[in-house]
Amino acid sequence: MKKSVGSKAFDGFNYIFLGLLALSCLIPIIHIIAVSFSNKAATSANLVTLWPVGFHTLAYERVLSSWDFVRAFFVSMGRVLVGVSVNMFIICVTAYPLSKESNQLKGRTFLVWLLVFPMLFKGGLIPTYLVVRDVGLLNSFWALIWPGAVPIFSIILMMNFYRSLPKSLSEAAMIDGAGHFNILFKIFLPLSKPGIATLTLFEAVGHWNEWFMGMIYLNDQAKFPLQTYLRQMLLPSFAEGKITASDIEYVKMLSDKNFTAAQLVIAIIPILCIYPFVQKYFVKGLVIGSVKG
Repeated sequence: MKKSVGSKAFDGFNYIFLGLLALSCLIPIIHIIAVSFSNKAATSANLVTLWPVGFHTLAYERVLSSWDFVRAFFVSMGRVLVGVSVNMFIICVTAYPLSKESNQLKGRTFLVWLLVFPMLFKGGLIPTYLVVRDVGLLNSFWALIWPGAVPIFSIILMMNFYRSLPKSLSEAAMIDGAGHFNILFKIFLPLSKPGIATLTLFEAVGHWNEWFMGMIYLNDQAKFPLQTYLRQMLLPSFAEGKITASDIEYVKMLSDKNFTAAQLVIAIIPILCIYPFVQKYFVKGLVIGSVKG
């Protein structure tokens, strides 16, 4: 079908708008990468734009030789692996019964509202902190996992995804003698790859970027996840206190901007590595929940 002039103009506007939006996201990242590879003089004089000035890799050598950074990096990796596994198990198992009709699950409407209510009305920071303290999670790795173990919004998205699957599939399986566990793990989950991949990426990014839990629930810096550690490093007083005698040679050649930029670049690499593997599911997975069952 031939497009009208207005339709072509609308498409052109969309391309330009989305291109500018993409550039506004890419330019800060390119600038940070350029700063991480630039020398101290150019960085201190704000001469670095989108290309390194006085190219070197000392900032990365310094970051990777920092045991505090490496330890925080592996804490975050462990948090993502464990946290996402817990989140996705709860999402998949909880969403399945809630996707059934009210005549198949008595009290379904009440259970859904029981989930939605705390999503709309949260308990607040202090009550949540007191609960975490009283169950003995303070200053432990699990304080980063359990307080956010039930992602209610993701459960509702997955519930709607299950409801979009043909009912005849589960009915035929039940006629053949399959139970609910078999239907969930052998039929629903294999057909839900786009939804699972998309929600896995969302949860992984959430765990990787989250820093507030580490700040309020952890006292020992050795247990900090990467983002909490970076947040501490960005505080000038903390950064000054971290400079030791062994850092003097690096301080002569690097500014704190080079060091911080290199840390930020390394911190985004894992998420950039995950994205290509779930990209093929992303378009279909993004519309989960848009079709009401």
